[in-house]
Amino acid sequence: MKDKQSKDFSFAKRAAAYDDGFAGKGSQKFYHLLLREAALPPGAVVLDVGCGTGALLKRLDGAFGIAGYGVDVEEAMLAQARASCPRMQFTLAPCGRLPFRDRTFDAVIACMAYHHFGDKEGFAGEAARVLKPDGILYIADPRFPRAVRKAMNGILKAVRVTGEFLSAQEMEARFAAFGFRGLGAAADAYAQVVKLGLALPPAK
Repeated sequence: MKDKQSKDFSFAKRAAAYDDGFAGKGSQKFYHLLLREAALPPGAVVLDVGCGTGALLKRLDGAFGIAGYGVDVEEAMLAQARASCPRMQFTLAPCGRLPFRDRTFDAVIACMAYHHFGDKEGFAGEAARVLKPDGILYIADPRFPRAVRKAMNGILKAVRVTGEFLSAQEMEARFAAFGFRGLGAAADAYAQVVKLGLALPPAK
């Protein structure tokens, strides 16, 4: 089933050559930033939403020794991921309907995918549901100045292309409505990583 996140951007035809192409090479800075910022214990159970070819999960496994899971809306991308990461589990699923039990993951990641998500509210709710109470949500997405961001979002809306770029502060504000609190953000040129944790209930 196609999710709204892939309504206008289809990666199926580019799956086999994605990692060596322009988009795959452009993602390297996001991978490096995530590897620098992620705090994952050995054996951490990690979900990558919009996992593509599994390239990020493979790097995280090499660095931390994780138990990796990925979901994507493109079967061709998942086929590449399964071939590249045979020990991991990959599932065809939209960002707003994750096929996992509550409190399953130590970390949920969306790398170069969040701006594509058509159902950002659904994703936020699902991330809150499947994360463990002390788990962390990592959003790695492009970082643009406000004027550029506003112009790009306006163009995407005008041409009816699913996509929206947000600042770290805007992301934190949106996720706050779903029980998340900001844990900080990091940036490197055009890449940013926003870290979010579930807000703890007040002590009795």
